[in-house]
Amino acid sequence: MPKAERAPSYRFRDISHEDFGLVAKWLAEPHVAKWWGAPETELAAIEEAMKSVETRPMIVEMDGQPIGYLQSYDPHLEDGHPYQDQPKGTLGVDISIGIPELTGKGHGTAIIRQLAAELFASGARRIVIDPDPENLQAIRAYEKAGFQYIDTRTSIYGPAHFMALDAPE
Repeated sequence: MPKAERAPSYRFRDISHEDFGLVAKWLAEPHVAKWWGAPETELAAIEEAMKSVETRPMIVEMDGQPIGYLQSYDPHLEDGHPYQDQPKGTLGVDISIGIPELTGKGHGTAIIRQLAAELFASGARRIVIDPDPENLQAIRAYEKAGFQYIDTRTSIYGPAHFMALDAPE
C-alpha cells in the first residue's frame, strides 16, 4: 500500500522588501507574466500597497518555503473601487503561484481555501476574486474552493470573471 502523502502546510506572511527579488523572478515567469503586468510596474504597486490601509500584500509559504504572492484588499476603503457594490465586510483577493512546477497540482485551490477560512475567521463576510475570463486554470481552482460566478466585469486591468464566496452561516 503506498504511503499517504501529508498535506502541505501553507502560511501567509506580510511581504518585505527582501522578497522583491523573488517576486520579480515570479512575475517574469511566463505562467505569471501572462496575467500580471511588467515586474517593475507590479513591484511599484506592491510597494505602494505595503503603505496602504486597503491592501495587505503577502507571501505564501509552503512548508517554510516562499512559493507565491497574494494580497487581500477592502474595496470599500479605496476611492471609486468598482467592487463597492458588494456588501460591507467584503474582501477581494489576488493570488499567484510563482513556481511553475507547483501549478496544476491543487495548490491554488488549497491556498485559497485556507486564506478564505482565515479571512472569514477574522470577520470577513464575503470574499471576491476576479481572474481574467481566459484564465481557465485559475477559474477552475476557485470553483473547486467554492467560489461562484457572479458576472463579467471590466476592471482597470481589463475583463474580469467576477466570483464570490460567502462566509459559512
